[in-house]
Parts: sequence; structure tokens; C-alpha cells
Amino acid sequence: MLKTLIAISMLLMSTMAHAQQGAEMDLWPSAPNTSNGDPNDLAKVTVFLPNKDVATGRAIVICPGGGYTHLAFEKEGTSWAPFFNAQGIAVVVLKYRMPHGVAQVPIEDAEEAMRLVRRMSVAWNINTEDVGIMGFSAGGHLASTIATHSKGDARPNFQILFYPVITMEQGVTHQGSRDNLLGKKPKRKHLNEYCNEQHVSGSTPRAFIALAHDDKAVSPINSISYYEELCQCKVPATLHIYPTGGHGFGSLQSFPYHYEMMLELRAWLRSF
Repeated sequence: MLKTLIAISMLLMSTMAHAQQGAEMDLWPSAPNTSNGDPNDLAKVTVFLPNKDVATGRAIVICPGGGYTHLAFEKEGTSWAPFFNAQGIAVVVLKYRMPHGVAQVPIEDAEEAMRLVRRMSVAWNINTEDVGIMGFSAGGHLASTIATHSKGDARPNFQILFYPVITMEQGVTHQGSRDNLLGKKPKRKHLNEYCNEQHVSGSTPRAFIALAHDDKAVSPINSISYYEELCQCKVPATLHIYPTGGHGFGSLQSFPYHYEMMLELRAWLRSF
């Protein structure tokens, strides 16, 4: 018990610490390959690097959620920097563009963010074989899309998903996210393409998945079906379903299981 209390205290200090100012940069110095029709919607990244004396070489690209209409940029993005930086992990928070029915738009942004981290590996002290992706809600769909579809320098080495949208199947998906990503009348082949539970394979990276049982916005079936597929393919995965907490808790300390969740995530990160 004493060790647990000490660990919680240390975690509190790290997560309550004031994060260094992140460095913001444009993701695409010139125009991206695919347009969403909104020239004012620009993809950017905000970079938080750990102190050199604790840096491990690990990095994580974070995709905040927001139903593919907006981004919960703080509680599902920048506010996570102290937690990861304290463990020597570099953080890159992605402001991806909204799809407006063109699914390739946010996917291109997320893949480019992964490539950017690896291109900057020397300057940012990053191990190119230890770059993960993290996503929340619709951002969890984006992160799991990258984890199941992307290849080469865009492929993550691990994934962290919080209350993710996984499937596009009617009645299980988050309808708003589906409509915004694929349009209101998507073709069956497009639905199948972005039902990410259908694309898990033995090469899918290891996963940490967390959610609340009483999530009314995104059905827990999304996470459960994804976890089942990971197990079937013998991909290392851990699934944490907390009794209460609803949807969209992110880094909020008001989430009833916030400290347990943070300890479990830290333990998982140390397991590989």
C-alpha cells in the first residue's frame, strides 16, 4: 500500500507540473495532397520534448477527438504533455483537418505527423522504432486507422486508444463521426474500409485501450470488438473498462478513476 501511495504521489507531481511551452509548426509547409475545401483549416503540430537527461527516445503523436467536427485540443491533447514528458517521452499533438466527408484528409495529416517525427528523429532525440499514436473518441478512430492501415514511416510501433470510435457500422458507431468522415450516404466499400476491427492483423501494433462502461456517446462495443480482434491475431493488448465516467474524460481529474488509469497507463508504457 505504501508503495502504491508513493507512486500515486509521484504521478500527481508529474501530471500537475507545469508543461513547457510547446513549439507549434505547420504540418504541411506547402499544400497537402488532399483538400477538404476549407483553406482556413490548416494542419499543425505542437511539439513537447522532455528534458534531455530523462529522454528515452520514445515519442507519441496524439490525435484529440471531437466527432470529426472540432478538436478537444487541451484535455485530449496538450494537457497530456507533462505526463509523458516526465517519463522521457516526446509528445506531438496533432491538429488535423476536418474531413467534411473526405476521409483521406485527416488520415493524410496523421500519416504525415508520424513521418515528421521520424524525419526529425536526430533533432528531437527520437528512436524511429519507438513512435506511437494515441487517440480519443473520433481521434481514436483516426489513430486506429493509422495503426491498422498505414505502412512504412507512417506506421506506429504502439497505439493508445481512449473511448475510441472503431467501427462504422450503423447502430454501433458514433453516427456524427461517421457522417462527418464518410458523408451521410457512404458506399459499402467505404464503410468496410474504415471499420477498423476488420483490418487488424498480426502486424498491428500493441495496444492500450481505456474507456468507461457507462459511455453513452460511443458504445463500448467499439473497444471490445477491436480488443477481440487483437487477441485473435495475437497482438499484445490491454483493455481497461472503468465502471463509470461516461465519455470524453480525457485528462480530467474529475474522472473517478483518473489516478488508477494514469498508473495503469504508466505501467503499460514501462512493460515494453
